Amino acid sequence: MDQPTVGILHPGSMGAAVAACAAANATEVLWCEAGRSPASVARAEQAGLTPVPTLPELLDRSDLVISLCPPAAAEDLACDVSQHRFTGVYVEANAINPERAQRIAALLGPDATVVDGGVVGSPPVGGKTPTLYLSGRVDATERIESLFAGTAVHTKALGTKAGKASALKLSYASFQKTSRVLVALAVGMAREHGVDQELLEVASRRTDSYLSEPGYIVKTASRAWRWGPELEEAGHALAAAGLPPEMLRAAASTLARWNDAKGDSELTLADALDRLAQP
Repeated sequence: MDQPTVGILHPGSMGAAVAACAAANATEVLWCEAGRSPASVARAEQAGLTPVPTLPELLDRSDLVISLCPPAAAEDLACDVSQHRFTGVYVEANAINPERAQRIAALLGPDATVVDGGVVGSPPVGGKTPTLYLSGRVDATERIESLFAGTAVHTKALGTKAGKASALKLSYASFQKTSRVLVALAVGMAREHGVDQELLEVASRRTDSYLSEPGYIVKTASRAWRWGPELEEAGHALAAAGLPPEMLRAAASTLARWNDAKGDSELTLADALDRLAQP
């Protein structure tokens, strides 16, 4: 199979790392530098991506486009792409609920071939090996599997129905991310009463518990700006399935207290807990 030219929208921490893996089996990996931050420029340069000035040029030159952006922007981004009648493979790899994935597939079709995707795991750097789950036309999913063959991004096809990959991503995220929020609340309450060390001692007897990893609270705080919207998406998915969404929506509301912790490399556990205690 010929090596495709790939476009990445946009090179965030996950997008840039995934794009760098795709470069192993691509002719070129493009990104659109218009309106992007200096941090995005630095990530793209480090990943060896080729800048192009506009979205239309990226779409004209790309055989395959991967969308990895904050969940709230996914449909607007797909709408921008639809206006340029992209005719390649569009991988909708954002943490969005299945209904939104299906809307995007309808929005971009029949011009483009849309594959629903969901990344489970950390960005593929430093030995991390996330899995990109895929649902869509077999010929398109096979093309994506070939793109990431032999790289740190594993792939797994789940069938042809749009929304299956998004459902799996949000099902896992709803457990994993809400569990981290509960740890922060438990440690914060224990600290308020001066028994936080005793709580951690209790948790240390259960090494399979997230409660035994209080250091992860800082990471949770720094990622809250994107974890919160993911849990909102998962709440929508629960409601659509007839299940109660309130727990995930409450976790998203809790995470919102840390929205200003994005990019704070000096954040400590005490700082994170202090911010959580202040609306």
